[in-house]
Amino acid sequence: MLWVGPVFWLSFEAGPLAQRATLACASHIGMQNFPCSPLALVASGWRNRNLILSLTKREIVGRYRGSVFGLAWSFFNPLLMLAIYTFVFSVVFKARWGISQDEGRGEFAILLFSGMIVHGLFAECVNRAPGLVLGNVNYVKKIVFPLEILAWVALGSSLFHMSVSWVVLLGAQWLLGHIIPATVVLYPVVLFPLILGTMGLTWFLAGLGVYLRDVGQVTGMFTTVMLFISAVFFPLSALPPAYRQWLQYNPLAVVIEQSREVLILGRIPAWDTWLLLTAVGAVMAWLGFAWFQKTRKGFADVL
Repeated sequence: MLWVGPVFWLSFEAGPLAQRATLACASHIGMQNFPCSPLALVASGWRNRNLILSLTKREIVGRYRGSVFGLAWSFFNPLLMLAIYTFVFSVVFKARWGISQDEGRGEFAILLFSGMIVHGLFAECVNRAPGLVLGNVNYVKKIVFPLEILAWVALGSSLFHMSVSWVVLLGAQWLLGHIIPATVVLYPVVLFPLILGTMGLTWFLAGLGVYLRDVGQVTGMFTTVMLFISAVFFPLSALPPAYRQWLQYNPLAVVIEQSREVLILGRIPAWDTWLLLTAVGAVMAWLGFAWFQKTRKGFADVL
């Protein structure tokens, strides 16, 4: 890593020589064998934790830079969406979730919003994934940079906005007179399998998006389809048994159902299902990471 400093200097000061240095740097990167084992996945995140945190903060602040309210928008947006859901579904459609006979106004909106929060985390990471490397070409060509952490940065930004929405949800529960159950502390545990699987998809799509630019168009359609087949707008129990069986194979739907149980209904999640989802998520994370590390050798040539 001692040659990184000279490369920086040449890139900014040496004119035509900088171009040759940049190409030499890219060629050196292309010849590297990047580790792709599960241990390398964990080691990369831990070794670059300070850089990940710094880039995540910069991205969160940069999203609202120049606006009058700044970071307050991260609070206003979910609050507005919750108000809209409450009005549309409980006042206009008079929808009911069926959790109890005395289900009052607003319960449907809260249950719906809890599902939207989980889906939003998944959708934001997946939709951004194809452009993570394409939007940071300088990191590929001009400097030695741990490109794999871009997926962690995208996840960190999504988790921040999800946390704000989660606070809004708990505030709405309190205002409606609901007791916030003690099982709410299990919410991060319930989300853990989804985080693993989402990271795997993010790494996979980030690497694939460099070579196949159409991926960015497909991910938007994919996340929209997942919105309607992941029990966001309805409980799994509302489906006919024949369809319910198939939907239970959708990990996102299972995580959404478990998140409602710990956040609102005060139930302990099924740990056998959680363990299975965690194992699947871990495998997805490793496969996605391995794909990214194998394909990154050609990033400099393609870009």
